[in-house]
Formats: sequence, structure tokens, C-alpha cells
Amino acid sequence: MTDVRTREKWDKLAPRFDVMAGQGPEVRWKPFKERLFGHMDGRILFLALGTGLDIPTFPPGKDITAIDISPKMLEQAQGRIEGYDGHLHAEVMDVHEMRFAPDSFDQVYTSCTFCSVPDPVGGLKALYRVLKPGGKLFMFEHTGSRYYPFRYMLNAMTVLTQRIGPSMNRKTVDNVRAAGFRITEVENIFLDVVKTIKEYKSA
Repeated sequence: MTDVRTREKWDKLAPRFDVMAGQGPEVRWKPFKERLFGHMDGRILFLALGTGLDIPTFPPGKDITAIDISPKMLEQAQGRIEGYDGHLHAEVMDVHEMRFAPDSFDQVYTSCTFCSVPDPVGGLKALYRVLKPGGKLFMFEHTGSRYYPFRYMLNAMTVLTQRIGPSMNRKTVDNVRAAGFRITEVENIFLDVVKTIKEYKSA
């Protein structure tokens, strides 16, 4: 059953999301996202498309299926979806309830997503299911920190932020391993908070 509470939270945020996230963060992280998304190949699943702010960083000519739990987010994304130079099909779907058959995709991509998935290990296991054996998962994520004082700051911030959007203290690398993926690379972009994670499903 779709997580109605999470869907409603992001539906409410959709009209304001571009104003909140579309300037500083997107400009700052754009080169790193372009480099990560430059690996796109084969049949691709993009999780949590949101309002489509990541679409301009996609390489052209790719075959991408995108999902998001929020129909309001995808309504805001429609212009960017239509403007993509390739095949981009978007559907309203909860990662925990994906309707795709096992082994459907060659690659899966996420972008600041697993700070918000209610059951992160369960969501990652769902991605594992729809990836082909040997398929790859590429993630651009912000996580909690191991270091003082950032660990305590992010824990304190999460008390407030998770009510309206993301958690700031997720242990995403540990969650990836718990879901069964084999990690090939973790690259810290800003401290140990913003990072890219590359992993694959065993053949």
C-alpha cells in the first residue's frame, strides 16, 4: 500500500520545491551530478524525480523510466520531462510498491533520495529486486556524519527537518550494504556528508 503520509508531505512541498532547492544546491552540485549521471547506459530507472531539477544534468539520448511518490511533484516536472532530449517516461509510484518485474533495469540512479525514503533498507532491497544481475546502482546522497560536531548538528536538525522533508543523519552507506549491494566506490564530495556511492547487484 502506498505510503499516503509521505505522498501528502511531498505533495504539499511541490509548489515551493524549486524555490527551496533550485538555486544554491543545484548550482553547487551540478558538476558532480553530471559526472555521475554520465555513466547512464541501457535501461535506466531514476528514483524520486521530484520536480525534475536533475533532468538538465542527464546526458541526452537515454532510455529513462522515472518514478516519484508524489503526483504533484511530477506535475511540476512535466515541462522538464517534455524537454528532455531522449526517452523519459515518468510514473507515480512508491519505491516500496514498484510494479516492475524483477531484473528489469540495467542501472538505477538516485539523487538526494534516501534521506527521505521511510524504510531505507526496504527501499534499497526493492531497487535490488528490479536490477538485473550485474546491474549497477549510482547514488548522489547526503548522509549523516561520523565527525564532531557535524554528527550532533545533523542529529539535532533531523528532529525538525524530517517533519517536512528529509532526514539529515541517515547511514546510507551502511544501508546499501544491508540491502545486499556490493559497493565499489564511495566518494566524499563535501566532508563525509555529501557523497556519491557506486555499487552493483551480484551476478
